[in-house]
Amino acid sequence: MELIRTLLVDDSAEFLDAAGRFLSSDPIIEIVGSALSGKEAIEQVASLNPDLVLMDLAMPGINGLETTRRIKADPEAPRIIILTLHDNPEYRAASESVDADGFIAKSDFGSELLPLIRLIFEKEGISSKVTA
Repeated sequence: MELIRTLLVDDSAEFLDAAGRFLSSDPIIEIVGSALSGKEAIEQVASLNPDLVLMDLAMPGINGLETTRRIKADPEAPRIIILTLHDNPEYRAASESVDADGFIAKSDFGSELLPLIRLIFEKEGISSKVTA
């Protein structure tokens, strides 16, 4: 089974650590790196070539929306799920406008993230990545 190579992006080292521990318990997820800023995320995507990026919305410097827009400009861009503390219709619409593949409130991280990842990769026809 092919793993979903995942890059975590958040300006909180504590969140990156907790998210990494949670996701590492799933057999389809391989954490390939983490970034504390949008700039670092863009660099990591170029060097690591992940399948999936979990992107914090609110970060200093280049925010998650702009970072997503820049990454998605590449035709071979990874799938990107926006994560935020502030779930509202405006942020959801903004995430769609930069071609994010998903949007989850951090309060729903534990219950909704893994089903969304499976849905995204099954919809993309990459079912071999999500079958056990």
